Amino acid sequence: MAQLKQTLPEDQYDLVDRVLEFAACAHHGQFRKSGEPYITHPCAVAKILIDYGMDYETIAAALLHDVVEDTEMSREDITQRFGAVVAHLVDGVTKLDKINMVSRQERQAESLRKMLMAMVKDVRVIIIKLADRLHNMRTLYALNEEKRRRIAQETLDIYAPIAHRLGIYAIRSELEDLALKYLEPEKYEYIVSEVAKLRPRQADFLQKQMDFFKTQLTEMGIECEIEGREKHVYSIYKKMVNQGREPNEIYDLMAMRIIVNTVRDCYAALGMVHTLYKPIPGRFKDFIAMPKSNMYQSLHTTVINSAGILFEVQIRTFEMHRTAEYGVAAHWKYKEGKEDKDFDEKIAWFRDLKNIKDDEPDPEETIDVTRLDMFTDEVFVFTPKGEVITLKRGSTPIDFAYRIHSRVGDTCVGAKVNGRIVPLDTELNTGDVVQIQTRKDGHPSRDWLLIAKTNNAKNRIRGWFKREMKDENIAKGKEMLEKEAKRQGFDLYKDLFISEWLEPIFKRYTFHEMDDLYAAVGCGGVSTNQILQRLIEECQKKHKQERKAELLEKAKQAAHRANQNARTPSHGVIVKGQENMLVRMAHCCRPVPGDPIVGFITRGRGVSIHRADCSNLLSLIDQGDDRIIEVAWAEESPEGYRACLSVITLDKTGVMAEMTQILSSMGVPITSVQGHRGKNKVFHTEFEIMIQDIDQLERIIKQFQKMPYVIEAYRGTM
Repeated sequence: MAQLKQTLPEDQYDLVDRVLEFAACAHHGQFRKSGEPYITHPCAVAKILIDYGMDYETIAAALLHDVVEDTEMSREDITQRFGAVVAHLVDGVTKLDKINMVSRQERQAESLRKMLMAMVKDVRVIIIKLADRLHNMRTLYALNEEKRRRIAQETLDIYAPIAHRLGIYAIRSELEDLALKYLEPEKYEYIVSEVAKLRPRQADFLQKQMDFFKTQLTEMGIECEIEGREKHVYSIYKKMVNQGREPNEIYDLMAMRIIVNTVRDCYAALGMVHTLYKPIPGRFKDFIAMPKSNMYQSLHTTVINSAGILFEVQIRTFEMHRTAEYGVAAHWKYKEGKEDKDFDEKIAWFRDLKNIKDDEPDPEETIDVTRLDMFTDEVFVFTPKGEVITLKRGSTPIDFAYRIHSRVGDTCVGAKVNGRIVPLDTELNTGDVVQIQTRKDGHPSRDWLLIAKTNNAKNRIRGWFKREMKDENIAKGKEMLEKEAKRQGFDLYKDLFISEWLEPIFKRYTFHEMDDLYAAVGCGGVSTNQILQRLIEECQKKHKQERKAELLEKAKQAAHRANQNARTPSHGVIVKGQENMLVRMAHCCRPVPGDPIVGFITRGRGVSIHRADCSNLLSLIDQGDDRIIEVAWAEESPEGYRACLSVITLDKTGVMAEMTQILSSMGVPITSVQGHRGKNKVFHTEFEIMIQDIDQLERIIKQFQKMPYVIEAYRGTM
């Protein structure tokens, strides 16, 4: 707070102070897994953001970011006390753990989608979330190994790529290193150890080079700072995996950064470096003329000295250096209260996010955009006017057209690359000059969905078909669904389109009528598999239930009629149409005379007898209806049957003896007993007993239910 007091106006400082007091009260009595008071976490997140120079509203939201999720406070409470902006930021960061999603993947996708959509309105949401994840990773040691690995993998898959895309190198590198520490602890420790051995020698060499360059630039009249940069652990790990190198074989393990005042000075410094040392061909990159999509700018070159030692030099301005370290946190559009109207255009990925928001795809598509587009290599191509356009590697003229403007993409009919007409599926390379040919009556083709590589282009193409060709989409969607359902052996309308089965699909994809569903499939927004998979599962479930009911009815009928085709019962059971068949009672349900039963033909073990209401019957039906056979109890059972009696009693001395005495007095043999203590001072006992029929078991249960210490007695499965 002392740090804030020096930088914030009094009214802003007072608000943050009130927020801190409110958060401390809201989290009172809560503790982290590490044993620390919970308030230490939001305070640590706020400290990270203070170090990044974020504004008072961001700091306030960081202090409150877990209040809505983990306490009784609501967004309305925060709005009323601290304003709508702070409440919006908190809501954007809040995870959706309380939402009832089908799977962890759906919940994660929806949570991420909400976070990214809030980010489109205000990038501070993602900066808070990244700081939150960074502190959680720093304290991950307090969790069990399974949770550590899950959170570390999620960090590597989602949060580190987001930090990379937003240019926040400091957070990205620490997240990656911490994730590697928990996912590959032995490799992490090995790299740390090897780098520690190499550091003194490399640092000494680098320092001499930096002192030499400093002298040269000073003589040229260029003010500068020169510092060393050590490659972070995860980056070394990737080179080891991808290139098969050991740490001592990585030439850019340490590099130097020359930081100057102006762009002119950058190129002057580059000239000095290349004059003194020979540059390595193919190792020079000009990210000043062609900035990365996350706004990163710098000159990179690798040179070799007279001793044959290679080393990397990065040259940038002080402003570029801050952007390289802090990304959007250094250039966010509310800085000093002034909105930067060009901000979205500076970050190409932001435009893709806005397209997601506009097109409202399936939530899981957001995961794809995030995970697949984050770390892809990039190419830099030019418009005929010389503007640099950044695209993912593998992009085509269609991706280029939609990057320029959706209308250019929608009316594209051809393309020229470097003055030559090329097919629309041509892969673009860095340095290409691309010109798009358009026509007023031009429009997208469905084949473009297979050609386009960027999610931006694919979303725009789907959006066009969704808007402009609804009738055609409806007809095509119907045809696609009917064809796929038939291929899988179902009649779409008779077997699958049941209103109660369609209801959750309508809710998930916000369909209002059947035409919306058909149109979504027809335009490619939703796949036939996404619709049919759930319906087919419901249909198969219904078939199993009907089959089970049919078997139950047959079993009841079989129990009341004599079987003319079998003369010799086995284990007191008659198998229809069979004689001297090996029969055994299923352990899963332990049928006894009086239970409706069915037989299941096993492989090499005769017929297994199950109760008709056995919970395993549906899985048996899956193995083949033809293996289900009709069986019935013989009129006389020559032997007893094993049954399970479950009893829950108060945990009192002598209760077990009393129960065994009752069974003994009723002439019921006990073959085994298992027991364990439960919660709330109760005891669970499982008796395996020998009985003649279901009536005898029911009499035993009634007798047990009369005991004063018995809470519940019922037929078990043991």
